[in-house]
Parts: sequence; C-alpha cells; structure tokens
Amino acid sequence: PRVCLHRHALCEEFRAWLSAVTQIELEPTVDISCAKYEYTDVLLCHDDELEGRRIAFILYLVPPWEESDGGTLDLYSTDEHFQPQQIVKSLVPLWNTLVFFEVSPVSFHQARSFLSEEKCRLSVSGWFHGPSIVRPARRTEAPLPRSPHIPYDHEILYEWINLVYLDMDSQAQIQEEFEERSEILLKDFLKKEKYQLLCEALENKDVQWSRRGPANKRLYETAEEDSLPDILKKFLQFLRSEALFLLLSNFTGLKLHFLAPSDDDEDAGEGRAADTAGHSSPKPEQEETDHHADSNPHQPDQPDNIPEAQDGETQNGSGAPVCAGELRRWTHGHYTLVHDTQATEFALDLLFFCGCE
Repeated sequence: PRVCLHRHALCEEFRAWLSAVTQIELEPTVDISCAKYEYTDVLLCHDDELEGRRIAFILYLVPPWEESDGGTLDLYSTDEHFQPQQIVKSLVPLWNTLVFFEVSPVSFHQARSFLSEEKCRLSVSGWFHGPSIVRPARRTEAPLPRSPHIPYDHEILYEWINLVYLDMDSQAQIQEEFEERSEILLKDFLKKEKYQLLCEALENKDVQWSRRGPANKRLYETAEEDSLPDILKKFLQFLRSEALFLLLSNFTGLKLHFLAPSDDDEDAGEGRAADTAGHSSPKPEQEETDHHADSNPHQPDQPDNIPEAQDGETQNGSGAPVCAGELRRWTHGHYTLVHDTQATEFALDLLFFCGCE
C-alpha cells in the first residue's frame, strides 16, 4: 500500500507541483523504478535522453552516508559541442532527499563508484514525460590520424618478435585459428629483453600523459609521442612497419600488404602465404570464411598500459592499408563505451599489453 501511495503522490500532486516549478508541461506518464547500488557498482556518464523524457528524479533511501563512501551524483559541464567536460558538482546521497533535473542535451551525470563494503544505496528513480524538444545534431568526432606503413623490411621483425611467430607453419596455424574465431591471443609475442625494456620505459617520469574523453564515450590517458623514450618510439615504428603489415596478413588472411594473397587468388587456387622475407610458401587448405576482427570496447581487467591499439584497414576493401594507434594508460575507473556516433568499419584491432602481470 505504501508503494502505491508513493506512486500516486508522484504521479498526481508532485507532478502538478513540478510542472508549475519548472514551467514544463508534464504528461501523466511517469517511469518509476527502484535501484540498489553496492560495493564497486558504478553508473557511467550519460545524459538520460530518450524520446519524451523531460524531468529525471532520484529519491534517496540510504543509511548515514559520507562522501568517502562513494556513490555521489556527479554533474558535468559541457563544451560548445554539447559534450561533457568535467565534474562541476557532486551530490552526496542523503536519507529522504529528492534530486531532480531537466533532461536535455547537456544533462550529463554519473553515479560514482561505490566504495563502502558495508553500505548499499537504495533509491527510487525515474522520469516525468512531456512534449519532446528539438535536439541538436550529434557531433561526429574526427578519427585518429591514419598513415600507411613505414618501409622497414623483415629485419625489424627478427629484432623484436619471438622467433616462434616467424615460422611459416606457426603462422599457418595462427591464421586457421583466427579465421575460425576472428580473434587470437599470442603469448610472449616480443623477445623477453625487449618487453622488459618497454615496461621500464613506460615508468619514465618524462612521459607526458593526457586524459582522453569525452566521458560519455571514453576515459583513459594517452601519451604524447614526442615525450617518449627512444625504445618506445622504436616500438611504435615497429608496429607501423611494412614488415609487420605483411606478418599480420599471414596471421589473419586479411590483405594488409600487396604481397599477401587476395580472395581472387584463393578462388583461383593460387592462395599462398607470403613469408616475412618477401618470398612465399604453400598455404594449407582452409575452410572458406569471412575475415574480420572483433573489438571489445571495455575489459574489466584492463592493464596499466597498452602501447598500441592499431587498426590495419582498407577502405571498403580497396586501396592501401593504413594504421592508426595510441599509447594508452589504464587505471581504476578508466573505460571505453559504445556510443551512438561510433562509426562502423572493417578493421583489424591490435592490442599489446604491458604492466598486467
């Protein structure tokens, strides 16, 4: 009975009062739900925008609460493109406190990660509906700069890569697994001494990191390439090298290099896997399949550093393959999200992890 009374009060008396205060004509439709947040729960940055939503509300039903318990309602400022910039106000949950705000293109907010292991946050929340308003067009972000491969020959592979991955039989096995699953994990990919040098370089205090957003799409840090130690710069050159493009072609069956066999070659019975020295060797018969790589937008156990997230791709399957990448640093609270303006394209995602022992 008390829940029914509460709903009636929200839908009738309170709705009329709220409409008068906000000068927004509100309809009888009210969405109401109850939520329970516990240790480590989080609700990331979003704007609540859906057709007809005009006023969002939260009624807190919590025990005595401190800011150190987490779970604050964080409100964001926005830029000229209606994208969230930074947190400008944080509201600590308090018993029998009602928070409400207008849903708009700039109503970005989040429920910060809950840090208390003993307390939970109960709340009744929802939206009052009304006539839809005109929304500005969503901004499409410019993609990361892309470039063709750097002309380094196969010697760079012998400098960096565990020799087992340069064996043609191993490459054929990797390609078979990749074509079956569209993903693959290659352990101990780099030579041990190179990997250790990379890990040490990533701890260098001279590396300049900057935060990358906006918060409704992603939050992590990227390194300024000009500030990197020489070993990291050389590693990025290796990732963008012509020789690695050819090796990735052999790993995946994708045509990321002119020496890699095309689908037409395979249809004609001429499929051959090119080796990294520029020769070719017989390619084992394989089941026909579509070639693509899946990208996971968020991993709960992301490592501290990912030296390169590289896309080897062609536009609509034609033209010279290009790559784009970042040196990223991940810590607690960082994430990436799928979003409405995310472009769909055919690409190979390459992730190399450091600092995740």
